Formats: sequence, C-alpha cells, structure tokens
Amino acid sequence: MPDRARADLAHEAVVDDAGVRWAGEVEPLTGPVTQPLRESIEPARIGSAARLARHRIRLSDGHEVGLAVCGRGIPLVVVHGFSAEGFLYAQTLSRLVSMGYKVIAIDTAGHGGTQGLPRGGGDLHGYSELLGRAIRELGIRKAVLAGHSMGGRLVVELAADQPDLAIAVILLDAIVGDTWDRMVNVFRVMPPLLGLVGAALAVDSLSTVPLFKDRGQATKLLRLAIPVGAGIASHPWQLLGPSVSILRSRGSGHLLDALAESHVPVIAIHGDKDVAVPIATAKEAAKRARGHFVVVRDASHSWLLKDPETLPAIMYELLGNGLGSAQRRALRECGVAPGGADDEAVEAALYEPDALVLALTPESIAPTPADRKKVHPRRPRYQWTVHPPLR
Repeated sequence: MPDRARADLAHEAVVDDAGVRWAGEVEPLTGPVTQPLRESIEPARIGSAARLARHRIRLSDGHEVGLAVCGRGIPLVVVHGFSAEGFLYAQTLSRLVSMGYKVIAIDTAGHGGTQGLPRGGGDLHGYSELLGRAIRELGIRKAVLAGHSMGGRLVVELAADQPDLAIAVILLDAIVGDTWDRMVNVFRVMPPLLGLVGAALAVDSLSTVPLFKDRGQATKLLRLAIPVGAGIASHPWQLLGPSVSILRSRGSGHLLDALAESHVPVIAIHGDKDVAVPIATAKEAAKRARGHFVVVRDASHSWLLKDPETLPAIMYELLGNGLGSAQRRALRECGVAPGGADDEAVEAALYEPDALVLALTPESIAPTPADRKKVHPRRPRYQWTVHPPLR
C-alpha cells in the first residue's frame, strides 16, 4: 500500500437490490441495468456482482477523507451535494459499475467520513483543492468527474484548475451557471433568502422517498438516508462551513470559460422541475462550456436518488456521442487502443501502478442463482432529452 496515504477501514457495506447489508455480511449486488443498457454491456459485466466498500483514508497532510468505491475500469469520481455523502447514492453507483466504471464516491469536507476544513474552508475552492488531493493520493491519473448540486461546483473548480485530470465533467443539477451566480449575489445582500433554498431542498428531499408509489424503493432509500440524517441532526454546525463558503465563492462563469478553452467535455444534466436550482442555470453552464445539455422531464433536484435507473440510462446514451468520444480519446492519449482494451489495460493507463484506490476496491463476486432471482431490471422512471453542444 502506498506510503503517501494510509487507509483505515471505517466500515464496509454490501448493497444489493433488497437494500444494504452492513459489515460482516457478504451478500453481493448484481448490478441491475435497464433493458436498453443490456445490448451495450459485455455479458460478463451483466452477470458480475459489485460490492460497494466504504473506507476512511488519511492523506499525507493528515486530513481524513471518507469514500466509497467499487468496480473496475474507467475512474468515475462522484461528488455528492450539500448535506449529503457519497454512500447515499449507492443504488445509482452500483448500476454505473455495470457500465465499465470504477466508481469512487468521495465525501466532501465536513460531510460523511471527511474532516472539515480549517476555518470553514473560506470558499468552495478550498473544498475542490481537498478533493483534488484525495484523487491524486488515491493514484488516479485521469477520471470522469461527476457532481450533484454543490458537488457539481467542486468538480468544475477542480477541472478548471487541472484540465489534464478530467476526461469529462458531468453536472447533475449543479450550482453552476449565471442564474445561480445571480441568486448567490442576492443571498449575500439578504442571507435569509438562502433559507428559502434550504426549505426547497428539504421539501425536495422528503418527496424523493416514494412512500406510496414504490414502497420497495422507499425502504432501500431510507436505509441509506436515515444514517445521513442522523449525522446531520447530531452535528448540524458542520453545515455552516459549506453554507458560508457558497456565499463567499466567486461566480462560476470564469470556470466554465476555462473548461471551454481547455476543451474539457461538459455535460449538464438537470431536472426541469428543480425549484432549488433553476434549470436555466444548467442551460447557461452548457452554453458557456460548449457542452451537452440534458433535460430530465418532471424531475426535481434529487431525481437521481428517487430513481437509480435513470442516470445510467442517460449515460449509456451519452456513450454513443460526447462521453464515449471523450473516454476513447483519453485512452488513446495514454497509449491504449479503446476497442480491445480490457480492465487491466484501462487501469494500467488511468491509475498509478501502486494506486491506493486499487487496493481499496473490493473484488467482484459471482452472483448465486438466488442473487440473480432478486434482480428485476426496470425501465427508467424519467424521460429525458439530450441537446447537442450549445453555441
């Protein structure tokens, strides 16, 4: 294991289609995929199982960082939104593993298993710098960077500072764009208005749990959400740092312009019923970054938690154009022919030889017949429209 970071196993969980099993119970998840995805994925991937393991690592500067990891293939770094943590997205993450990604969900400062920043971090740039250090010490050379809500701003900051790190940037209802920047300017003058956004997020979070429409999904999501909510309730002051940092941060326009100038592919995916972060901000972000704009119809701010099938299906469609082209280009730049590359070749190209993240990744376990019976692939709940790069 590399000397630059020491990994301490905080706890490990295994996620399956029935919910979450905590440490000690090794029941694998068969990465279910929707019917449209089946045609594109190798048979071995469809039948493989993915364990999502949670860890806490100590960086070389002593900062402790929480993360969840599973899968093999292209690094997909996922950054959660305000007041959440990476493992909350476990259901969606497990499905992305089946598409040939090693998913690495990193907790941001003051969230989940990650320590807060000194003096609250100042602005969001401090949060993105910590994210970058964690990625570097995990031994990741290049990655697809995806961020939800506040996490979207962090991956934009990181990719603008380190464009060579980013294979592509995926924004999920992100607080990035001119409309959001104007909202923050108003919040600075009238801070109580920020509470209205918080109230909208609270209502959205409650509506995320489909108590009446899908009780099975509600149970799974509650098993993930209750520990997160309990952590917030016991340490609510930890959210002050990120809140203040949002107000202190500069606008995002210069970051999006930098991504466009560096030719970093950007995909802005947004629910058209998001009342906390208006969809106009995503359209503006895509236009400034010269990226794709995806509208998820009848979807609120946390649609990817409500339905874990939709994001993988959207990404599958994007693999046929912008995202797939970016991944193939990254592999070619590393000397790998994309067409016949196996997991070993991909990992040799995109990770350091002694990458800590490889040691932290649990092995895939072949599913038993009983496991396969639990898998009921479902169609995505939402529909979406992909718009080509806006000019």
